[in-house]
Amino acid sequence: MHGRGVALGAGTILNALATGVGSAFALDIETTATIDVTTENTRDSTVVCGKITGSENGDTQLIERCVELAIEAYGSSDTVYNADIQTNSNIPMAAGLKSSSAAANATILATADAFGITPDLVSACRLGVRAARDVGVTITGAFDDASASMLGGVTVTNNNEDTILAHDAVEWDVVVWTPPERAYTADADVEQCANIASMAELVADLALDNRYTEAMTLNGLAFSAALGFDPTPAVEAMPYVGGVSLSGTGPSVVAVADRNSETDEIDLEAVTRHWRNRGGTVWETTTRPIRRGSSVRSDEI
Repeated sequence: MHGRGVALGAGTILNALATGVGSAFALDIETTATIDVTTENTRDSTVVCGKITGSENGDTQLIERCVELAIEAYGSSDTVYNADIQTNSNIPMAAGLKSSSAAANATILATADAFGITPDLVSACRLGVRAARDVGVTITGAFDDASASMLGGVTVTNNNEDTILAHDAVEWDVVVWTPPERAYTADADVEQCANIASMAELVADLALDNRYTEAMTLNGLAFSAALGFDPTPAVEAMPYVGGVSLSGTGPSVVAVADRNSETDEIDLEAVTRHWRNRGGTVWETTTRPIRRGSSVRSDEI
């Protein structure tokens, strides 16, 4: 059986480390997973082998655990399987752009596809979050990141309960700056983030009021301070865009402009010029719309 799945990278509106409530938005960057599944008659348990394209020594624990959980969910309980899973991505790793969430989601979707199943996307997303917790690549569970990656658009979530508080469409142009260094979520200073819980609560209020760009700018300033990142790149962008934030636990910074706005002073080229002087990588992209068939039911909010 062969399967394929695709999931998106994302940027941050609210980091969930302070309170457990987070928010993210889908970007037009993606991870593709392909899987081959066979039945096995000589073993007592499923064997999964993972590979990350372009990273021979990359850690495959997350995608392998995703396959195990997806086979439990979508396969036959009285059958033993072998699976070979491979991911291919244009999302920078350890850059705050949700590469782990995209890999997990794409893997879950590929495995479901191999079994001929069209899964409920929210439930599939929760499987990926469970796998991420199992292998220790997340602190909060990252349901905010995972839901935006899986569903598209903007999501606001309670990561303590893996529930969706809001899901909306946005049409933003985006500039991303990724410096050369990398940052891993598991290394983030959770105690420092807890110190800015009152700011995070204010950001959540803004996001739940659909004031997403204001929310992300406040989030970026607060979490840059808490996590030890220079806020200057964000400050440079503020005169030219609707919102700008440190993405995740860094190091990437994302700036967005609502292409339908009649009030924002928008000049993404000016942001690009400023950030290119900083080294690293600067690139332009857009948000991705809500995935077809992924509308969140009222009982899930």
